Amino acid sequence: MALRWRILALLFLVRTTLAFQFQAVGALSPAFQDDFGVGLADIGLLIGLYFAPGFFLAVPGGALGRRFGAKHVVVAGLALMTAGGALMALSDAWIGQIAGRLIAGIGGVLLNVLMTKMVTDWFAGKEITFSLAAFVMSWPVGIATALIVLPIIGETAGLRAALTLIAVLTAAGLAAIALFYRAPEGAETNGATATASGEVRGSLLGAVIAAGCIWGIYNGALSTVFSFGPDLFISRGMSPAAAGSTTSIIMWMLAGIGSFAGFLVDWTGRRYLILVGGNLGFAIFVLIGSWTDQILLNVIAMGAFSGVAVGAMMSLPAIVLPPQARALGMGIFFAVFYLFQAGGPMVGGVVAEATGNIGATYVYAAMLLAFSVAILPVYHVLAMKVQRRQAMPRSDEVDE
Repeated sequence: MALRWRILALLFLVRTTLAFQFQAVGALSPAFQDDFGVGLADIGLLIGLYFAPGFFLAVPGGALGRRFGAKHVVVAGLALMTAGGALMALSDAWIGQIAGRLIAGIGGVLLNVLMTKMVTDWFAGKEITFSLAAFVMSWPVGIATALIVLPIIGETAGLRAALTLIAVLTAAGLAAIALFYRAPEGAETNGATATASGEVRGSLLGAVIAAGCIWGIYNGALSTVFSFGPDLFISRGMSPAAAGSTTSIIMWMLAGIGSFAGFLVDWTGRRYLILVGGNLGFAIFVLIGSWTDQILLNVIAMGAFSGVAVGAMMSLPAIVLPPQARALGMGIFFAVFYLFQAGGPMVGGVVAEATGNIGATYVYAAMLLAFSVAILPVYHVLAMKVQRRQAMPRSDEVDE
């Protein structure tokens, strides 16, 4: 029992470097604009590029994890993150930033898909919602840390120093996984042992896709909020460091509330109610944030609601996926997730430039959050079909 919590702590810390690297562009946006002479649409593109490969590589990444083992693929992912981060730190050309971001993003895809499987392997059937919620909190912790640390380094030592730090952190994560992670007994399968029971099709496929849409749309909205938050607050008179620190409040509160909310789901069983209430509450205060001058109060309110539904959303695929289908199923889940995660900031940047109003990005994010709730009934219907099918004896199973 103690081992699985130590493994969770290890995965949490390593995944924090993923969030730290992702948020580099948003946190250092003024420095990127000054050094490379680019606009907000270019910044939105560079932010979104990190997860753009996910739509194409998440499913193959899951299959690679099943074939070669999750640990080996995660180590490879961290190597790519380090290589891409180093390229960005060394390149003086915008095309070098794009190339480095894509290489790092490919590694991040492998890391995200297979680490989620690792947590599910260790906690399936026991504290699954709480463990996944705690694991996902590595994301806001990494984001919030980046929002505080990177602008300070960027202002004092320059953009190259900040990007170098990121590459060093991902290299440290690589060493930690290589040295200390091991899979639970019976968790890893390979091409020789995988069977038809690992297929994801019919109602199961539909449920996983619906879950990916809910999680992806939420994250597309969240990424828009914290990526353009610093620019929004700078436009209202804050310094870059103060704007980054203020935006980070959302992520720190998300980290604190998310784990408790995951425990609340396990304790009460009110998964859907918590999901709907959390995302709609978040949407309301994001919408208010598009125009209010009460920045600090609104940021606190956004943070209070931002993490409420995280555990409930993240546990949706784990509820329906049998053990043999987890690697492939998580790949499909993350392929859908990445489509919206990458598209969120990209569209946000276009919205900001088209309207000439950075606050319009928050209106757009609020609309995304409301849409994530609208998909929940679709997931529920499909999940019920999957659960009925899984309850049948195998001789009676019929693909829905």
